[in-house]
Amino acid sequence: MSDVQAVVGAEAQELGDGRTLSNRELLRALLRKPQFVLCSLLLLVFFAMAAVPKLFTSADPRFCELAKSRQGRGPGHPFGFDIQGCDYFANVIYGARPSVLVSICASFGVFVLAGSLGLLAGYFPGFVDGLISRTADVLFSIPGIVVLIVILNSVANRSIWIIVGVILLIGWPGGMRLMRATVFSVRNREYVLAARSIGVPPVRILRKHVFPNAMAPLLAMTTLGIGGMVGLEAALTFLGVGLQPPSISWGSQFGVAASYRDTPHLFIWPALFISTMTISFMIIGDSIRDALDPKLMR
Repeated sequence: MSDVQAVVGAEAQELGDGRTLSNRELLRALLRKPQFVLCSLLLLVFFAMAAVPKLFTSADPRFCELAKSRQGRGPGHPFGFDIQGCDYFANVIYGARPSVLVSICASFGVFVLAGSLGLLAGYFPGFVDGLISRTADVLFSIPGIVVLIVILNSVANRSIWIIVGVILLIGWPGGMRLMRATVFSVRNREYVLAARSIGVPPVRILRKHVFPNAMAPLLAMTTLGIGGMVGLEAALTFLGVGLQPPSISWGSQFGVAASYRDTPHLFIWPALFISTMTISFMIIGDSIRDALDPKLMR
């Protein structure tokens, strides 16, 4: 038994070293892509904007002068004013926080939930797999945007965390299916069978061997989906089931701009920020997916 443990231990050490080397190679491959570096810098600006908006503007987004309602750009006000005469640049800057929080928190939560359920469904075929998979099938059969609208419309006080929670409720089945399929291909590999043969607990096998070798497709899918989360938050707020006043968000600015089509700057600036953030996330997701593609790593 000690010989078997030594072999498995050596193999686990070798696998651990391989994962470290692979991560370094992945980082080097990504940093060689100019579009990845550029989009990462743009996202850092958005994150800083969401975390510390006062770094970008000293204006109070809720200080308004009705006499300046819907006026265009002027000295000290590069984006003009909104319908209440508030500085629109400050409003757009402060509106970044809800979009960033919803997109990052919802995507991370979906990754954790889908990854955990996919691990269990793929590693424990039978009752566990059947229960999780059938639950996912039920959620798959219901249009997701309809469920979001119905649930959020029934909530009196909608906060960022309420929206994130509802997205988690309906957003995990796709990632779970992908993780489950990947775990099926990993669970019978030699190092997993060797760990089972010496009595390693299933939780340790899942954490040390299965998850690190099965997470790459789900990670790529999650990074690609973050951009969609940005648009989803804006769409929900535009439809009236997202964040509520006095919360400031890009989606709420869209909703206001829809009623004032003769004032294009109310629409252009939040649209520019949303599209830039969404495209940046998608390009980063594409870059990570390409770098993790085994055919491209050969």
